[in-house]
Amino acid sequence: MKKPFQLAVKRMFDIVFSLVVLIVLIPLFLVLAALIVKEDGRPVFFKQQRSGKDDFYFKMYKFRSMKIKQTSNSKSQGRIYDWQNGVPDDFVFKIGSVDNPNVTRIGKFIRKYSLDELPQLINVLKGDMSIVGPRPEIIEITRCYNIEQKKRLIVKPGITGWAQANGRSEMNHGEKIKYDLYYVDHFSLWLDIKVFIKTVFQVVGGKGSF
Repeated sequence: MKKPFQLAVKRMFDIVFSLVVLIVLIPLFLVLAALIVKEDGRPVFFKQQRSGKDDFYFKMYKFRSMKIKQTSNSKSQGRIYDWQNGVPDDFVFKIGSVDNPNVTRIGKFIRKYSLDELPQLINVLKGDMSIVGPRPEIIEITRCYNIEQKKRLIVKPGITGWAQANGRSEMNHGEKIKYDLYYVDHFSLWLDIKVFIKTVFQVVGGKGSF
């Protein structure tokens, strides 16, 4: 990752892109917020602690897609992971199917097209995240990382990454780590462009979720 010029360009792009898109999407944000409140009240956003660059914790934003009661329960009854030698390769983190009865009607729609991820542009503007990078993992899982898995924390997490562009939520942890470490080892602005383009096609097709 000793590419200061490319990293500087990447950060500049993150700032300009996230700021412009946030301004352009203000009407969409207002519509989605209104639909969420109308169906299930407030809050509009779901906030959760995630592991960022160098395992620095930050609060990640998403549009709330789960019912309020279920969201509260998930916060108080978080899963406990106690793996001793790293996260198993066959582990798959279940975020919940769009058919889950605890997902709101508007939640099903925004999950399918990853619109629930749009508030993370705020995280990008703040510098917690980048447009492209390994997806930010929950702290309970990163605490179990082995030395090799921790390498994915060398870079800023992203709204989308090499793993998501090649499969999104359909792969297990071992496959995701391989893609993430490939990104860390082969980082370039050209790779970021490839990830961005592939992600657009994934989202337009409504395939999987981040």
